[in-house]
Amino acid sequence: MSDLVPNAASDAALDRFLDDTKDSRLESFKALLRIASISGIPAHAPDCRAAAEFVAADLRVAGMEHVDVSETGGHPVVYADWLHADGKPTVLVYCHYDVQPVDPLDLWESPPFVPVVKDGQMLARGSADDKSQLHMHIRAIEALLKTRAALPVNLRVVFEGEEESSSIHLDAWLESNKGRLKADFAVISDTPFFEGNRPAIVVGLRGLIYFQLDVTGSTIDLHSGGYGGAVDNPINALCQIVAALKGPDGRIRVPGFYDDVVELTAADREALARLPFDDEEYRQSLGVPALHGEPGYTTLERIGARPTLDVCGIWGGFEGEGPKTIIPAHAHAKISLRLVTNQDPEKIFGLVAAYIEKVAPKTVRYSIERLGDGKPSLTPIDGPTTQAAARAIEASFGAKPLFMREGGSVPVCASFESILGFSTILLGFAPPDGRFHAPNEWMSMTNYETGIRAIARFWDEVAKLETI
Repeated sequence: MSDLVPNAASDAALDRFLDDTKDSRLESFKALLRIASISGIPAHAPDCRAAAEFVAADLRVAGMEHVDVSETGGHPVVYADWLHADGKPTVLVYCHYDVQPVDPLDLWESPPFVPVVKDGQMLARGSADDKSQLHMHIRAIEALLKTRAALPVNLRVVFEGEEESSSIHLDAWLESNKGRLKADFAVISDTPFFEGNRPAIVVGLRGLIYFQLDVTGSTIDLHSGGYGGAVDNPINALCQIVAALKGPDGRIRVPGFYDDVVELTAADREALARLPFDDEEYRQSLGVPALHGEPGYTTLERIGARPTLDVCGIWGGFEGEGPKTIIPAHAHAKISLRLVTNQDPEKIFGLVAAYIEKVAPKTVRYSIERLGDGKPSLTPIDGPTTQAAARAIEASFGAKPLFMREGGSVPVCASFESILGFSTILLGFAPPDGRFHAPNEWMSMTNYETGIRAIARFWDEVAKLETI
């Protein structure tokens, strides 16, 4: 099978197959989107299991072998492979089938797990992040096997169910499954195109630290008249700690925080400056009065190549209607940090924890619960696999892709490198304004359909490579 060479006839056959199966493909996509696989909410564990079983069955129909719904101690990992392309590279494909919670529900135009196509957009939770991209890979595999009876390369797939809840069981699963995960490199499809839905390849991702900070005073809420002035208020104390972490200019005040940050080179800054990006258009699209961030850097530099610290949630005290004069017993905040190349989550968490201990008022108690982390990653633009992806995208979408750094985090990138020992290509097709993690998430059906063709072409391009 290794001597099967794609030609114009085989490409035409693949296109005809995809044209003929468009309606059934859409129904399959909708069926996957109907499953409420919210990994971070325990009540949805049966839905995550159902999604894993759905994906496994779909892989079998597509023609993949050794399909396995693998236990992790959390939500399952779906594994499958096809390994008959003798002498060709082996690639591991990663996507995730779990999704974010849907709150606030009242802002959705239609129920989040009732997929609707409107104006060329698939509206549903998970439509862009990440069920569409997982589904696209299966459909590309199916189209190639149905029209050629073989794949151009050897493929292993790992489709995970906990990416949206920090992939807490994945590293242990990777460690215990090293024997069946050998590959030349990995492809992760969980990233977007550039602003304006311009085809792009993400070459840089930030790392992540996420923790909850709990501040406690008295064991019960206290009367603010009877005790105000005698005891500290946990909400005030929490605000004092949070304010100490980051200055008004966006610089993080934790000593040593920037020590390992790799500064952008002149070439890096020039490459980012060439991207078609308009600050004012971006500001207007977000509806904010002004943009904000670390001085001395452009918006794209701050998003993709500089670390950040943000409070993602804060609560405590009385929140009902009318007055209730209390000094609350406790207050809470969820805080995330995005890290860049060379910043180690373990080291940075230690620095942040030590600084909180220094600035926290001695009039309250506090505790920190670590909720997840991941290392940053950076992929060479001129690498053979990156360039193969660029050729496949250009041939399918009719435009050379831009190379961009994404502000988000995909911790599995670093896991593949540190545990399995191979590099990663980020081959994503989601629209940049697809409202990931927000109400009315959507996927461009043009991106979805064209992306299937691009994935199939990418495997042909990889099969031609002499070095990886």
